[in-house]
Formats: sequence, C-alpha cells, structure tokens
Amino acid sequence: MTECHTFFKALDFTGGMTDNVGQTDRKELFMKIRLSDHFTCRRMLRFALPSIFMTIFTSIYSVVDGYFVSNFAGKNALAAISLIYPFIMVFGGVGFMLGTGGTALIALYFGEGEKEKANRTFSMLVYVSIVLGVIFAVLGILSIRRVAILLGATGEILPPSVTYGTILLIGLPAFMLQYEFQSFMVAAEKPKLGLYITIISGLSNMLLDWLFVGIWRMGIAGAAIATDISQLIGGVFPVLYFIRKNNSTLRLIRARIDFKALGKAVTNGSSEYIASISASVVSMVYNVQLIKMAGADGVAAYGVLLYVSEFFLAIFVGYAISTTPVIGYHYGARDQKEVRNVLGISTRIIGICAVAMLIAGELFAKTVSDIYVGYDDNLMKMTIHAFRIYSFSFPFAAIPIYCSALFTALNNGAASALISFSRTFLFQIASVLLLPIVMGLDGIWLASVVAEFLASILSICMIARKRRGI
Repeated sequence: MTECHTFFKALDFTGGMTDNVGQTDRKELFMKIRLSDHFTCRRMLRFALPSIFMTIFTSIYSVVDGYFVSNFAGKNALAAISLIYPFIMVFGGVGFMLGTGGTALIALYFGEGEKEKANRTFSMLVYVSIVLGVIFAVLGILSIRRVAILLGATGEILPPSVTYGTILLIGLPAFMLQYEFQSFMVAAEKPKLGLYITIISGLSNMLLDWLFVGIWRMGIAGAAIATDISQLIGGVFPVLYFIRKNNSTLRLIRARIDFKALGKAVTNGSSEYIASISASVVSMVYNVQLIKMAGADGVAAYGVLLYVSEFFLAIFVGYAISTTPVIGYHYGARDQKEVRNVLGISTRIIGICAVAMLIAGELFAKTVSDIYVGYDDNLMKMTIHAFRIYSFSFPFAAIPIYCSALFTALNNGAASALISFSRTFLFQIASVLLLPIVMGLDGIWLASVVAEFLASILSICMIARKRRGI
C-alpha cells in the first residue's frame, strides 16, 4: 500500500513531479514498462491506467449518446437505444473476444520466445475481424427490424430503434476493430498510444453528439452517426499504425488462417463473447419485466443504469485488460513467483476501487439521474431509487470480471467462460425472474446485486482451487 500511495503522491495535478520524490522514483516513473518486468504496485498502476482510461472513453460513446438523446429527443428515443444497443454489442463482442483471447495467446508466444509466431497470429486475427465485421454488418442490417420487435420495440419506440441500429451496423467493422485493439495495444507495449487514440475518438463522439443532436437536432440518427465516425477513428488508425514500420512489439504482416491459433483465441476470449450475448438476452428479459411493471419509464430508467454501470465497470475491465498480457507472459515463461506477485497487487488495487465505486454510486445517484432524466419528475424519482439499489452490485462485479480475465490469461478459456456465463446470464436471468415475484419492482433493481454476489462467490471458489497450480 505504501508503494501505491507513493505513486499518487509523486504526480501533481499538472502531471509534473513533486520535489519530494527521489531520483530513483523519478527514473522508474518515466521508464518504459515491458511485459517481462517485475511489477510493483506503482508500476502496475502506471501500466494499467492507460487501459483503464481507454475503456472508460470507449464506454462514453453510449453514455454521451444516452445523454443527448434523452434530453433532446425524449425518453422514447432513450428507451429505443436501451432496447437495440445490446444487439449491436453481440457483434461488437466478437472483436473484444478476439482481442482479449488473442492477446493472451500472443503474450504466451512472446513469453516462449516465439516473436514471429506472435506477429502472424496478431495479423491473422485483425484480418479475420475485418471480414467478420463486414459479414455481420450485412446480416444485421437485413434483420434489424425483426430483431427490434423481438427485443420489445413497439409503437413509437420501433422506428428510432431501427434507425439507430441500422446506422450503427454500418460502422460495425470499425467498432469490432476498436474493441480488439484495446487489448492488442497492451500486448504491443503501447498502452499510452491506445489511450491517446481512444481519447481522440471519445472526444470526437462527444463533440459530434453536441453538434448533430444538440445543435442540428438530428435526433437518434445524429447520435448514431456521431458514434460511427468516432469508432472509425478508434478502429482504423491502429491498423494504419501497425501496417507500417513501428517501434512496438507487433506489426501487421502477411498471414494465413491458422485455425488452431484462431480456435485458441476464440476459446480464451469466449467469456467476453458470452458476456455480449448474455447482455442482449438479459436486457430483453429485464425490459419485458419492466414494461409489465413500470411501462416505458421503467425501460428508460434501466437504460440510465446501464449507461452509468458501463462507465463504472469500465475501470475493472480496463484493469483486467492490462494485466492479462502481463500474467500471460510470465505464465508462459514459467515465472510463477511473478504471477503470484501480480495477483497480490491486483487484489489490493481492485478492492480499493470496488469500495470507492459503491460510495460514488450512492453519493451521485441524484446527480446522475438529474443529468439524464431531470425533465421528468416521476422518472427521475424512479431512477434515483433504482440507482441506489443497483450501486451495491459494483463491488461484487469486480471479482468475477477480474477472475474471468485471469483465467483467460492462464489460457483456461473454459473456466473464464463459466464465470462469465454464470455472471452475465445464469444468475442474472434467475434473479430478474424470481426476485420480482416477492419484491415487485425493487426485485428487478436488486437482481444485478444478487447476480454479481453469486458470481463473486463462484469466482473465489474457482480461484482458490486453481491457486495450488499457480
């Protein structure tokens, strides 16, 4: 804990160094961090922060879309986004799956000294993502109306759902690449470059949302176009970087399909894809329950919870992304001592963040609700109440998110998938179907808390069993 405190103390608000930091501390803070390094708490934080900020900025897309759409297009448009966005995430999750699963495999190859094999695998996965992105986009556009109806979009909610979904699907290949490069930038030892690209694309999304939705009043179509343009920046620029000579550990080269490596990457990252599919199905079940008990207001309130939780949980996801290649490298190098060291550091960091998120959720429930739905008193009261219950899911969510990533890093895709499936689907479905029977509407808001708690218990048991082999 002393090292963590020293790290934060060493930086002033302008990014400069305080006079109290010794020469050794100054040197370490500015040294380039490699996967093969020995990690202290300070070094791990330095290595993880770019990935954390990267996932936060990525989550801002839907958060900002929700804000502008809700305040300038109304709650029906907000409900439309809440209904259709999980369907888009099913496809976007393929990029995240190949990125996280591929990163673990690439890091393993680096740890084993197979640099050429790592680059071939990296290149192959990028090319596969581009092809799949085009195929999925075409299939999605052809079926978007039927899918929207299946997810519960009717009446005034159906047209904006179809519009938003169609436009987002046009930019799907870039969306998948952006998710994929969040992980690959870490494997390339370029987390800061990944952060800069994500910041630029995130700021572009916010600026274009303000222009298209707030100024030009293009409604839900403007929000979708803004997201597409920003994702084009985040997905295409890394391709241009890696296709040229660079000073990272990775480069795009000619590569053939390696079905064994592709299968391993899919298996390793399957938990991330399962999470995307589960989110779609779970969201549909939540919306059906909410429409029965609270109508369109319930769906809109749930949408706000999803936006904010995506922002909060991005911190855990970003940290997990950054540590996956570190653990994968040392696991491949048979350095069990360093693997245990990283796990110990991660436990402390995640624990502190989990408690901080719960406190923040309780303190800012009213502020967040006012930002999104302050124009409707009844909807705002419902959202505040729901958010204060929902916030208790944040600390529990930290455990399964990290443990799932850990098993991915250890190339144990089955264990990772089990945790992810249980967390995002099995426990969620059971909770949202059973709790409202005895608790009414509050049972829906409490469902995620119960699901995350059960998932954390499962994760702890699986880690305790695996620890003997680490």
